[in-house]
Amino acid sequence: MATAAKSDLWVRAGSAIVLFAIAGTALWFGGIAFGLLLLVGGALVLVEWFALVRAMDLRSSFKNALMLLGPLLVIGSMAGLWFIRDQLGVTAALWVFGMVWATDIGAYFAGRAFGGARLAPKISPSKTWSGLFGGMVAALVVSATLGDRGGIIGVPLWIGLFMGLAAQLGDLAQSWMKRRAGVKDSGKLIPGHGGLFDRVDGLLPVALILGALAFAGTIAVRTVH
Repeated sequence: MATAAKSDLWVRAGSAIVLFAIAGTALWFGGIAFGLLLLVGGALVLVEWFALVRAMDLRSSFKNALMLLGPLLVIGSMAGLWFIRDQLGVTAALWVFGMVWATDIGAYFAGRAFGGARLAPKISPSKTWSGLFGGMVAALVVSATLGDRGGIIGVPLWIGLFMGLAAQLGDLAQSWMKRRAGVKDSGKLIPGHGGLFDRVDGLLPVALILGALAFAGTIAVRTVH
């Protein structure tokens, strides 16, 4: 059992390194490279979304609504990421990703350290209220730090808390979809991690919201003359 667990850990670590290298390279260069990453990634997430919805134990009218919601959410999120990277720069894009990553890490360690009441035991038994608040605080710290260093303006202090909440709600929503579909993962694309949707469920709502704010001109980057 120990050998199998160690082997699975190495598989997960290897997959994570490959994913980080691909995404990081495309993000750094931007342009066509980042656009292709978003196009391919969005298409793969939609394939997994549709498969989940088809397998879910729901009324047909609700399924049809989710079939429509998927493309709107994914396309809107990918467009938001593209706009932020293209118009505001790589630091602003890292600011978005950083809040999502910080939420995951903060929620994990706060949940392990403090435990306490379960957040949604019927949907995701491992999540706790302490993890929720830990993730929100971690997102706040990263947002304030990267936002200040990156010269991002038009961002209120509480935006990190809100994005930390949005990321975890996205994760809970996907957990609910998988539970209703009777599956553990959204797919088998990434060895040791499941599907791509499993990895970006928290990113989707955050990218959608921040992309809309950036497009509206609420979020900008300070220009240095």
